[in-house]
Amino acid sequence: MTAVVSETEETTVLLVDDNPQNLKVLYETLKDKGYRLLIANDGEKALDLAHRHQPEVILLDIMMPELDGYQVCQRLKADPVTSDSAVVFLSALDDVQAKVKGFSLGGADYISKPFQAQEVIARVKTHARVIRLERELQARNRQLENDQARILNAISEGIYGLDAGGNIVFANPAAALIMRSPVEELIGRNFFKLHMAACGDESALLPVQATCQQGVAENQRDIALRRADGSSFPAEYRSTPKLEGDTLYGAVVVFRDITTELENEQELDAARELVQEQRDQLAHASRLSTMGEMAAGFAHEVNQPLTAITNYARVAKRMMAKDTLDRELLQETLDKIEAQSHRASEIIRRIRRFMKKPATGKEVLSVPALLEDTRQFAEVDMRNNEGGIEVTVDDSLPEVLADPIQVQQVALNLIRNALEATRGTGSSIPVEVSAALCGSGCVRIEVRDHGTGLPEGAEDKLFLPFYTTKQDGMGIGLSMCRSLIQAQGGDIGFERPEDGGARFYFTLPVAGAAADACGAD
Repeated sequence: MTAVVSETEETTVLLVDDNPQNLKVLYETLKDKGYRLLIANDGEKALDLAHRHQPEVILLDIMMPELDGYQVCQRLKADPVTSDSAVVFLSALDDVQAKVKGFSLGGADYISKPFQAQEVIARVKTHARVIRLERELQARNRQLENDQARILNAISEGIYGLDAGGNIVFANPAAALIMRSPVEELIGRNFFKLHMAACGDESALLPVQATCQQGVAENQRDIALRRADGSSFPAEYRSTPKLEGDTLYGAVVVFRDITTELENEQELDAARELVQEQRDQLAHASRLSTMGEMAAGFAHEVNQPLTAITNYARVAKRMMAKDTLDRELLQETLDKIEAQSHRASEIIRRIRRFMKKPATGKEVLSVPALLEDTRQFAEVDMRNNEGGIEVTVDDSLPEVLADPIQVQQVALNLIRNALEATRGTGSSIPVEVSAALCGSGCVRIEVRDHGTGLPEGAEDKLFLPFYTTKQDGMGIGLSMCRSLIQAQGGDIGFERPEDGGARFYFTLPVAGAAADACGAD
């Protein structure tokens, strides 16, 4: 909204003439127009009144003794307090040279004697309004500059104003603080020579240089800036071109010292590595614990082929002791020995693969093969052999990207929990393991049991460390499962089927899908 400025409100007009009659005429002409009128009959008094009252308009006679109007005008314009006053010359001289001289000294207008009342009123009104508007605009500009200065002084980031050559024309206090140099010592220095280390490739543009020379905005992080004392620090900066129309006048650079930030990031990265290392160690410890619980089952499973090998070897020895050797029967017996040794070797291979710490990280995996391997592994446990495991996998299931050891650990944990829950109710229904495509980016693997189900309120606590529904449980299994699945970029949870029991599920990203395709909502 544009403010309406009154041309008479608080408007001061100074009348200067050595002729009392002229002053009287001017006074009478303007006295009822709402102006504050001041009168001076010589140059010195005029200068004094003007300095003290700062009139908007000065009606100034040219032909005066001692100080003439030209000299008074010259001194008025030299004084910052009165330089913006509108000087209107009064003179009987009507030649062009007199007017040109008056305008060259800063005069705003010219009124010839004898005065015409309407002309005087109109010209005073016009100049008073102009000066009022100019002063109001200047006051607003000063206020804006003060506000801007306060804002710039309060900002913790350093700010430079550069010309097209990279010379510093403005620096805020934060810039001085970061650069450890007073503002007045920064102004006038070249930004690139002062703050940029020597560049090996002279043809390459330095940071900010493209903004100053080509008007290209930049935003870079971890750039080395040099202080005035020669020390350096890592900085993040944003540079914006200073444009007026299509003309480039330099750049505005906003920067900050990120030394502490980088140190914190390094500490955070180190902490993440430590957490990952501890997670891997805990996962390995969990697998060792599982192996301890399944040791009897593995011993029984390995003992079966070893016993068969022993028995077949005894048969072979008896056959060889006979007078007539049945080569065909002996070959068949040796084949059975070989088959049983392969069986024992396969059991040991699965144990070793499950026990080792992952070394290769994520791989492209076949879900059916992984689940079948896990099923065979779970059925070795003698306690769980009382139940069965059924695996159902969609034939068109795509491969997934995950760590095979960690995924198998999760699947085995859920299957063993399901077998235990089913056996606890005396049910003979097998545990159901299934896998299917979920959306376009992930595979969902489910483990369904027919046990007693989960208690109400378990949703909020089931995957928390040390929470368990088992009488002798430690409460780290499901918590570890969640940690392992989240590390694969998947999600884990459970559902309550309408016909009882529990259904646990986890998701894995399809190989080549987006990283967050299976993450928790």
